Amino acid sequence: MSTDQIARAPAGPPTGPPQPAGGVWAPERRPLTVGLVLAVTLVAFEALAIATVLPVVGRHLGDLRLYGWVFSAFLLSSLIGIVLAGTLADRVPVAGPMLGGLTLFAIGLVVGGTAPDMPVLVAGRAVQGLGAGVVPAVAYVAISRAYPEGCRPRMFAILSTAWVVPGLTGPAIAALVATAVGWRWVFLGLLPLVIIAGVLVVLAMRNVPAPARPADIVVPYLPVLGVVAGAGGALAAISSGDLPAAVAGVSVGGTVLALSLRRLTPPGTLAARAGLPATILSRGLLTCCFFAGDAYVPYAITTVRHAPTGLAALALTASTLTWTAGSWVQARFVARLGPRRLVHAGEAFVLGGLGLMCLTVWPSLPPELGILAWAVAGAGMGLAYAPLSVATLDHAAAGEEGRATSGLQLCDMLGQALGTGVAGAIVATAATGMGHRDAVTLAFSFAILISIVALAVGTRLPGRGGPGR
Repeated sequence: MSTDQIARAPAGPPTGPPQPAGGVWAPERRPLTVGLVLAVTLVAFEALAIATVLPVVGRHLGDLRLYGWVFSAFLLSSLIGIVLAGTLADRVPVAGPMLGGLTLFAIGLVVGGTAPDMPVLVAGRAVQGLGAGVVPAVAYVAISRAYPEGCRPRMFAILSTAWVVPGLTGPAIAALVATAVGWRWVFLGLLPLVIIAGVLVVLAMRNVPAPARPADIVVPYLPVLGVVAGAGGALAAISSGDLPAAVAGVSVGGTVLALSLRRLTPPGTLAARAGLPATILSRGLLTCCFFAGDAYVPYAITTVRHAPTGLAALALTASTLTWTAGSWVQARFVARLGPRRLVHAGEAFVLGGLGLMCLTVWPSLPPELGILAWAVAGAGMGLAYAPLSVATLDHAAAGEEGRATSGLQLCDMLGQALGTGVAGAIVATAATGMGHRDAVTLAFSFAILISIVALAVGTRLPGRGGPGR
């Protein structure tokens, strides 16, 4: 699956009180349910399609050193969209931020689809990411305001299931379009879907209740820019190939990043303090390890193993389906077991999938092993991702849902950006001297290391229940 997202993170179904009569399909909620499902479906299709054809794009535009930046630029700019949207959603009606986000998303698709070279493609992805970051932050706030607590499990389950059709068709359609009419139409062909989904979801959001305590807008520009600048500077330094410059850049960029994150996340997040802080940090570590590998699943299968693009598409499809299946499994057991056990199980599955991908790159084993490997990793994400979403909503103070969910999505996107960026730097730097196979193996090994750290931090997650438990 793709590293782009928002998106590759279906929210998965939490548990809660019994669903009220009418549920998510009650007449007063039906338009919003349909609109949110269409928005998630659009994001899912985009994420899977772009990830599938990116090896083809890379061969056409060249400049391997920017391969990882196609993901990282999208994700770093998404951080800005996430925090701005979360801040605005606590103060203004949610329809406005969603409209602005989808407009930027569409502009980014046009720039990417017409890009003459890799730097322009990276710039287009940055614009697209700025708009895409709005979608999850606004959607989470809309769900918290428009759906009773008993409806939320079903709504999250429906959003997770919205990944099934894109998972079954997205990679295959992308491979077919790239072969038949060119990779550019994978970008441009999404524009009609953006318009349709945008109109429906924005109109439906007009009925979402306004913030309970609207206030003057105070947007944390400097901390957000500090996160982007710190992470981007560190990634650029790693990609430089110069060891002294890399050490200096990582030191300075890491310091700026840490200081900025302290302003945007709950106190104790970087120290993995038990409860909400550890929950938010765990999301970042989980997405970092998974998406660091996810970015290079198609690359490993098509470039290293010289298998057809269709086989890479199957690996992404398998991961999407098992992610959704894992989300439904955790919905059945999270009330009984609590989030901590499910997150641990999911992280172990991700670790196992990454290990199998390290084996897939070797010629003595069939490239089809990549399908099994990424199906295992996807199942792990399904088990682990949703409990982290629910724990965040459960532990957020009343009136602070936007800040809490934006912090969650901030770490989510930052984990993806750092994971794909570092993996990309490893591949770009090592491929020249070591060859593609060893370079990709190192990238998967980096992801494995982060997954081990995630398992350790997961011990500080809440066991079950609401705040403090």
